[in-house]
Amino acid sequence: MPTLEAALARRIGSAERARSVLLEGLVELDAVDRAAYHAVTSTASPTLDVRLAHLSNAANYSRLWLGIAGIMALLGGRRQRRAAALGVAAIGVTSAVVNLAVKPAFVRDRPLRPNAVTSEAPHVRMPDSTSFPSGHAASAFAFASAVGGELPAMALPLRVLASAVAYSRVHTGVHYPADVVAGAIIGAAAGTVVHHIARR
Repeated sequence: MPTLEAALARRIGSAERARSVLLEGLVELDAVDRAAYHAVTSTASPTLDVRLAHLSNAANYSRLWLGIAGIMALLGGRRQRRAAALGVAAIGVTSAVVNLAVKPAFVRDRPLRPNAVTSEAPHVRMPDSTSFPSGHAASAFAFASAVGGELPAMALPLRVLASAVAYSRVHTGVHYPADVVAGAIIGAAAGTVVHHIARR
């Protein structure tokens, strides 16, 4: 019959092996993430560069989404105004979660942009905040999810636009792909929660 010490040793060994596998997996995922970033930012695409830089800048401080919400509130009916309000509320909730909770907990430096991105593409300022997760992607998907939940006809167009904003952050060299994926997940979850709470 195994002793208590032997049983504890096996459990500790299993835990250490699991931890080692997890760390190795995270290192490999980070390598894939950086390789994907390098592939995107080192590929010449002057036509996309201009448009995506403008789109990325338009989404600064959620101006793009607040503008869409304003148009919906001014030109739409009661349901459109409600959807616009939910979208703005979702942005507020998501921004608080990302900036006050997630970014301080997962400190990741911004990528070093290749010379091609900094010298040839239209200027997109490198933010001073940490990289993970992307606030632009989070706000984009929060707005799209909240508004799309209230107005299903707008769900697909808004999610396509949100995806373009999220990708623009990688294309312009200010975020790694994993940053925008995480931001999109957080934003979509927050937008969905805001919509469900409002319906109740």
